[in-house]
This record gives sequence, structure tokens and C-alpha cells, in this order.
Amino acid sequence: MTRGNAVGRPGRGHDDATCPILHVDMDAFYASVELRLRPELRGRPVIVGGSGSRGVVLSATYEARAHGVRSAMPMLRARRLCPAAEVIPPDFNTYVQVSRGVMEIFRSMTPLVEPLSLDEAFLDVRGARRLLGRPAQIGELIRARVQDEQSITCSVGVAPSKFVAKLASSRCKPDGLLVVPRDEVIGFLHPLPVSALWGVGERTEEHLARLGLRTVGDLAGVPVATLQRALGPAVGAHLSDLAWGRDPRRVTPSEPDKSIGSEETFPHDVDDPEHIHRELLRLSERTAARLREQGYVGRTVSVKVRFADFTTLTRARTLREPTDVGQAVYSAARALFDGLNLQRARLRLVGVRMEGLIPGSRQPHQLMLGERDSGWREAEQAVDRASRRFGPGAVRPATLVRVPRPD
Repeated sequence: MTRGNAVGRPGRGHDDATCPILHVDMDAFYASVELRLRPELRGRPVIVGGSGSRGVVLSATYEARAHGVRSAMPMLRARRLCPAAEVIPPDFNTYVQVSRGVMEIFRSMTPLVEPLSLDEAFLDVRGARRLLGRPAQIGELIRARVQDEQSITCSVGVAPSKFVAKLASSRCKPDGLLVVPRDEVIGFLHPLPVSALWGVGERTEEHLARLGLRTVGDLAGVPVATLQRALGPAVGAHLSDLAWGRDPRRVTPSEPDKSIGSEETFPHDVDDPEHIHRELLRLSERTAARLREQGYVGRTVSVKVRFADFTTLTRARTLREPTDVGQAVYSAARALFDGLNLQRARLRLVGVRMEGLIPGSRQPHQLMLGERDSGWREAEQAVDRASRRFGPGAVRPATLVRVPRPD
């Protein structure tokens, strides 16, 4: 098992190939979002929640948690525990907006994203390894992008199953990454208290304690039939499976509006239109390649720009016919960007996305008057073949060869 606040790697020579599941959890989400607008409060105890007599704590910084403040605690008690804390009323519209940005980062890594709430999700990254690297490397990339694009931190658990990944992320907070390879799952689980198991609440924990079962290892040593007699057939079998690391559940994507896209955060704010045009071309090529790889064509092109102050604009255009051709995507994306008439405004991020997706096999290409029966589509399909053989970026537009990528 490996834990890292900066870099996560498989432990003791183990390969994290057995760990396709990531659980990503924002650190003190509501409080962290508030600190973006109030940087003078960083390092101080901050509580987000209602301030009235019935108010409860929604989130607290780790400085406040050091005094015993916890989520769902009555605010009056929290103020007694930490009288120096700054109390901030919640702004859910802002939290939703930041959450959408975070989920966009996740979906740019893999389409297999299962949100659990505004601030956490499971990801299955086995299909992203060829492009982005090992699961731990993808976890590192997610942490870096969340920090850079949203100015908040997150913790990532990397494991063979959802249950173990969620436990791992909770044990590397704040701002950490923990890898639990398959052959270390039992060693990771068994020293933990039984309360770490899903389904063990306060009453079940007390019942297990009366039976002398205080750790997951204690519970794992009890025959399933005995647990079922003590806890009931379903609960007994469930806890026995978890105690041995058995969790067959898959990551179930939740994405009401199917779309495919790519975006890039610049290392430094950019105001050069030519630089941005090149980035739009690169993102359009990447988006179109993902469309072809997944067998889709898209009808609507959207462009996203984020300014230095985190203000974000999006614009979209519906094409006459669906496409999976990078040049067609770029043509629409560039027109949308140029239509913003930003006058060299400093940009932090740009993105390109295709929406209104349908299976490509059902959409024969309709030739326009004077159009050749082969062209960009065939050229880009040849690029796909070269990329599969020689690796991503083996063939690219000349404009992108001359200029180094911004990252």
C-alpha cells in the first residue's frame, strides 16, 4: 500500500494494474470553495453552515476539525468547540458550478464515472490506461487538474474494487493518494475497525462489540453462517464479503447528456489568439479521435473558455449534419471562439466538446455538391491507424508539430 501527498505509486514493487477503480473525494468541499473567494481565511478555522439556533455544520476546514468540529454537528456545539471559527453561510449555486467543473475533469479521463454526490465519484479507468498511463498516474493527473482548474484539493483511492477505493481515499486525506494493490487488500482491511465496513452503523457496531468483534479481521474470522445467525442472512453475508475484500459492483456511469470533449488548462494565462487557435485545433483533433474510437458522430460543437478570474463562457453551434471529422469540429470551434471577440482577454482554459451524439454506423455521409468522395475523414482514419501502431501523436497537423504543446 502506498500513500502520498504529492505522488502515488504502487507499493513494494507491486503493479497497480490490479487497481482499475478510483474513488475521488474533494477535501472539505464547501469550505474549500469558499476559501477561493476568501483567501485571507486560509489556515484559519472556517465552518460552512446555518448560523441560527437550528443551524448545522455542512463543512469545516481541517483547522476547525482539529477542534472536534464535524459535518452534521449542530452549529451551537461547533461554536462552543471552536469559538474562533469563521462561520460562512452556504452558497449552493457556486458549489454546483464547481462540482460540474470537477465532473468534467473526471469525464475527460474516462466515460465510466459514477457520481455519488457533488464532491465525490467512482471512476473506472481501465480503458484510459493506453492514453493516460497507469491508474495511479491517472489519479495524480486528476489531483493536479482539480487543484489547477478549481483551486481546491482532492484525495484519491486506487484499488481493485469500489469499496476498497472509497476506504483508501478516506485514509489519505487531505490532498493524498493511496494505492491498495489486490494482493494487499486483506492486509489493508483487517486492522481497520468494523465501523469501516459499509452497513455497520452505531447499533451494529455495538452488537459486534458485544460478540467480541472489534476489527475487520475479527469479523473475517467468523464463519458466514454464524454471522448470518447473529445479524440476519443478508447483513451477515454482506459483511463477510466486505471483510474479505469481495465487492463485485461495477462503476455505473451517470451522464444524462452524452457528450465527448477535451479541454486544457494553460500553464500561464494566454491572450494570443494564434496560440488559442492551435490549442482549439489540438482539442478538436483529440475530440474527433475519441468520437471515432467510440463509434459516434456528433451534431453540436461547443466551446468553453475560462478567464483568469475563473469566469467561464460556453458557446455552441449545431452542424448541418453529424460529424466525427476533426477539421469540421475545428472549423466550428474556431468560428465560435472568434465570435466571442475577446480582444486579447487572458484565458486560463479552453475546451471543445461534441454533443447530440448518435452511433456513427447509422449515419452515412451525405456528399455536398462538388465535394470529393474522399478527404479529411479518410486522412484522419489513417492517422487513427498510425496512432494505434506507433502511439498517440505519431501523426499530427503541421501547425502542432512546429509549436510545442502548452503542457
